[in-house]
Amino acid sequence: MPFDDRTFPSSEAAAFRRNRRRVALWLFGVATMVYGMVVLGGATRLTGSGLSIMEWAPLSGALPPLSDTEWNRLFGLYRQIPQYAVLHPGMDVAGFKGIFWLEYAHRLLGRLVGAAFLLPMIFFAATGALERRMMPRLLGLFALGGLQGAVGWFMVASGFFPDSTAVSPYRLVIHLSLALTLYVALVWTGLTTLNPISPTLAGADTIRKYARACVVLVALTIVAGGFTAGLHAGLTYNTFPLMDGRLVPAGYADLSPPWRNLTENIAAVQFNHRLLATLSLITVITTVVAGLRARLNGGAGRAILALAAAVAVQYALGIATLLTVVAIPLAVLHQGGAVVLLTASLVLLHNLRGATA
Repeated sequence: MPFDDRTFPSSEAAAFRRNRRRVALWLFGVATMVYGMVVLGGATRLTGSGLSIMEWAPLSGALPPLSDTEWNRLFGLYRQIPQYAVLHPGMDVAGFKGIFWLEYAHRLLGRLVGAAFLLPMIFFAATGALERRMMPRLLGLFALGGLQGAVGWFMVASGFFPDSTAVSPYRLVIHLSLALTLYVALVWTGLTTLNPISPTLAGADTIRKYARACVVLVALTIVAGGFTAGLHAGLTYNTFPLMDGRLVPAGYADLSPPWRNLTENIAAVQFNHRLLATLSLITVITTVVAGLRARLNGGAGRAILALAAAVAVQYALGIATLLTVVAIPLAVLHQGGAVVLLTASLVLLHNLRGATA
């Protein structure tokens, strides 16, 4: 059961509410940093920067190269992998610095996320601002963040294989999925901390089911987008709504066994991403119409409007990214917009969850 401050004297209830707001703001702040990690991670992939740092040094790696000798050493390591020979032959140290700094910023932000989570958690626990029942979940989130860092290196290491010029799409999707799981858990925990008691809204049962479907479909679309990115599938079939004049592209089921088409067939992977995006759009529209008909107000009403705006922008960004053959600024916005859409779905679902958290 969620904590109900109405059972406490007014002065104690006010203190609990004040502490919950502080804890919630902290969790939302960390979630915002994780969001930045997702967007920055997309930028490193799109620019081919992710393989520029060939060492995993969680502590010493926080410092950038401080001398020409160190820059030359790191560049020498980079020149040993296939990506350099195939994609960047002739690159000099200045060019290497251009891709290095983006990956360095991504890894540095990951370290800062860990510190931004751990240090305030210790402070809030020491000052009694955290309810004891929250500690297992928070410790689990911290462990998940640590696992995410290790999986990030596991993903990067796949790009160093002799026949690789990019990371494994499977490892990329695992890394992305863990980031989304961490983000969703932070946002949901923050929302529940801020509003542990939610009034039961009349007629909300059906809309709640739609909202759950929105969360699931948007999440699946993002995962499918991870395979699309990992296979560089967005660089082909750059027409919409048809794919080279066909609804279902030729070669959709060419691979054997059939399940490989879902993750390794460029035509199938892009089609599935489009299909899931369209199903998400239809489901969100259905949810918004149902919410407007039910005349949802308060937080739920605002969440419905935010969800409508988010899906319109995100679907348009997806089409624009495809038609421009994955222009990097649009692609980065598209990845960020996907998480915004997921957030809008979560906020709506949280507002419709009823009297229990």
